[in-house]
Amino acid sequence: MRGIDTQVRKNRRRIFKEVAKLAYESENLKDDIEALPYKIVDYEESPFQSVYRERAIVRERIRLAMGLSLRPENAPSHLTQGLEESNIDEKYYEPPLMQVIPSACNACPENQYTVTDKCMGCVAHPCREVCPRGAISMKNGKSVIDQEKCVKCGKCKSVCPYDAISHQVRPCIANCGVGAIVSDNKGRAVIDDEKCVKCGQCMVSCPFGAIADKSQIFQLIRAMQSGRKIIAQVAPAFVGQFGPNVTPDMLKTALKELGFFDVYETAIGADMGAITEAKHYVEEVTTGKTPFLLTSCCPSWAALAKKFFPETIDKISNALTPMVATARVIKKDHPDASVVFIGPCASKKLEASRRTIRSDVDFVITFEELTGMFEAKGILLDEIKAMDEVKDATAAGRGYGVAGGVAEAIENCINEYYPGTEVHIEHAESLTECKKILMLAKAGKKNGCLIEGMACPGGCVAGAGTNIAIQTAASELAKFKNSSEIKVPPLKEG
Repeated sequence: MRGIDTQVRKNRRRIFKEVAKLAYESENLKDDIEALPYKIVDYEESPFQSVYRERAIVRERIRLAMGLSLRPENAPSHLTQGLEESNIDEKYYEPPLMQVIPSACNACPENQYTVTDKCMGCVAHPCREVCPRGAISMKNGKSVIDQEKCVKCGKCKSVCPYDAISHQVRPCIANCGVGAIVSDNKGRAVIDDEKCVKCGQCMVSCPFGAIADKSQIFQLIRAMQSGRKIIAQVAPAFVGQFGPNVTPDMLKTALKELGFFDVYETAIGADMGAITEAKHYVEEVTTGKTPFLLTSCCPSWAALAKKFFPETIDKISNALTPMVATARVIKKDHPDASVVFIGPCASKKLEASRRTIRSDVDFVITFEELTGMFEAKGILLDEIKAMDEVKDATAAGRGYGVAGGVAEAIENCINEYYPGTEVHIEHAESLTECKKILMLAKAGKKNGCLIEGMACPGGCVAGAGTNIAIQTAASELAKFKNSSEIKVPPLKEG
């Protein structure tokens, strides 16, 4: 579904736009919030089977978009309950960040093999012959699977000559590499927060839009309205996210028109991280002091290592993530400013909420959420005349936005600063692959390696808060990276 403008994506964008409009325009916030579900889901024009159910779902999406938690299912609670605590210009995400809206969940089969109408009732019955538990029988000339006997081995599917057996897997489960999706007593999805690493891949994989994360757009707009100096940093994956004709320079001008005092590239911090991790690899890994080095920029990758492979914690680079490093540069330049990170990533919201980082990063929003802000203000990006330049970073830092780009940047820095050093690179994308490579590293089979981990398949360009197809985003980022005047950041003495 990635890159397809589905109704789920349209619904999410509409919610962000309307919540942003509330922040910009509402004079009677409580009443306007209560009226919003009726504005979004019109009784006469709604394409949904049940406008009442859809309004109930929209109410919960509105709460999450305003940074509020879902309401309890079995206790009365107003839509605006807790509003006062969120109607401020300074509020961090409160756990849980990622939540399943119960009324939206379809309670999809978790793992089930079923015979479809393509079954020809063939004489050979290979499906029945290979079933180890005798779960397949013939009824009315067609194969039928007894779900109580079935052990989900898939042998029947593999031998069916007509591909008549379907393997149904709940999409959120299929796209969660850490087994964090479980079920409640009604078969609906529930997120196990102890396992979840907040990558958001479950959210973008649910065809019903039943999973959503909290947003800070309302609080960010309130901060802008308060007169505070707000400076944006944009992640390397921003290129192309706001339309094929919107250049980086146009986006920077548009952000200033939206109300940001200035705009920095997060690739500044990526450049700094590449320098640090190159040094760490040469001084620690090539000398044998440390068996391998794990990159630190992806919060979900780091969380995966810490939760499931605690013995690797001391192998994670101590380099600041690009978001934090850039925030510190901004606050050094502008001590009186608040910083908002604008990126593709849901897990950056988790990272920014940590106590050690709260003083560095004040807000985190995604490209998708920023689009809602532009639409609410009526800013047409295609018509923006660029009045600014984006020229903060090098090709190395900008390459961080795609899988393999982090390791490539570090390797290029090593080759530049420490010529003759032999570098062994490994990279994994998707949590499933990340777990595999960490298991190999734990077993001593990746010694001497620099290991890059990206939770999202494709890297940051595939993050849960992106606007465009992954391949398109990767292509646009490659063009931007290759156009960089400086390829590798200069090594500073000391």
